[in-house]
Amino acid sequence: MTRSLISARPGTRRRLLGAGLAATLGLAATFTAQAQKRYDPGASDTEIKIGHIVPYSGPVSAYGTIGKAAAGYFAKLNAEGGINGRKVTFISLDDAYNPSKTVEQARKLVEQDEVLVLFGPLGTAHNLAIQRYMNAKKVPQLFVATGATRFGDPKAFPWTMGWQPTYQTEGKIYAQHILSTKPNAKIAVLMQNDDFGKDFLKGFLEALGDKAKTMIVAQSTYEVTDPTIDSQMVNLKASGADTFFSITTPKFAAQAIRKAADIGWKPTQYLSSVSVSVSAVIKPAGPENAVGVISATYLRDPADDMWKGSKEYEDYKTWFSKYYPSGDLSDSLNVLGYSSAQTLEQVLRKAGDDLTRANIMKVAANLQYSPPMLYPGIEVKTSPTDFYPIERMQLVRFNGTRYEPFGKVLGD
Repeated sequence: MTRSLISARPGTRRRLLGAGLAATLGLAATFTAQAQKRYDPGASDTEIKIGHIVPYSGPVSAYGTIGKAAAGYFAKLNAEGGINGRKVTFISLDDAYNPSKTVEQARKLVEQDEVLVLFGPLGTAHNLAIQRYMNAKKVPQLFVATGATRFGDPKAFPWTMGWQPTYQTEGKIYAQHILSTKPNAKIAVLMQNDDFGKDFLKGFLEALGDKAKTMIVAQSTYEVTDPTIDSQMVNLKASGADTFFSITTPKFAAQAIRKAADIGWKPTQYLSSVSVSVSAVIKPAGPENAVGVISATYLRDPADDMWKGSKEYEDYKTWFSKYYPSGDLSDSLNVLGYSSAQTLEQVLRKAGDDLTRANIMKVAANLQYSPPMLYPGIEVKTSPTDFYPIERMQLVRFNGTRYEPFGKVLGD
């Protein structure tokens, strides 16, 4: 006959109570540990796998340095003990700026390498090619390296989030500046014939409003596979335009600046921020040919003496010399890789031991953070209904040596 706990002798009762309490506490501890640590593929007690896609080869291989800078930042984190004690395995693959290759590499990272997150894949058409796949798989397509507006739509694509300012916002900033400084401008537009170019142009036209019909006197496109844009530049000059909006990636931006000088065309030039790099664009074009070029930035320019001596720059320089010594310290594309990697670090740290993909997106959608190398007055800020982390920019003008800021920080 089984004796109840109540009717047992005092000593026996204490032993039974102690055993029961120990079992209950042990069970509670197990449940607590399980509740505290939750993992999806790509995460464990010791590791976080991060996937990345960038063109290390092909027509825009200048962007490959972004991946190398990000790799250098994660190497620094690992040397310091990782993120919450977990080492980062950073798998960065080349897609040669070919959307079909992007699809192939994304599938490899998700299905074979089983990464927790796909971080910073570069290119508008390229992210578009994998967006539905990533959302169907419920794998974060996080902090994509494109300013296309479509990558900030949490209702339709809750697993995709941008990072940099949108192209439409940037296009509006240039249009607003033209309207305020040169309201009767005759504008020629050169744009890459893809979603990148179209998104930029949409914001530009919206800000010009009804005046767009009279102000834009010429418009030309190029394909990313074209060897040069010489003929387009000759035609744009022939339009009589006195203002030139160059919606171009680095290779073609450099060609456009140089060709304008070669043919004696001296319009006021506006250049998309994706090509603001001095080393990748201005030097190949010839700095003397780029004097007066206007662009916009949301990052501190590492080539600008105004930042030297600041803690933010000196920390960046120290990191760079140790973890990416083969790179170009003055290339602002490296600041992009460094700063976006820092933003991902913040998300993963805040996620703690709940390294599920759903929790990572939840944290990313409730973020307020100022990466040290962002331009003062600009921050990363999101909400569950706002997947546009950076929404402000600073106008800059090239003076023959470096870009100088002017005016106020602007936003959409």
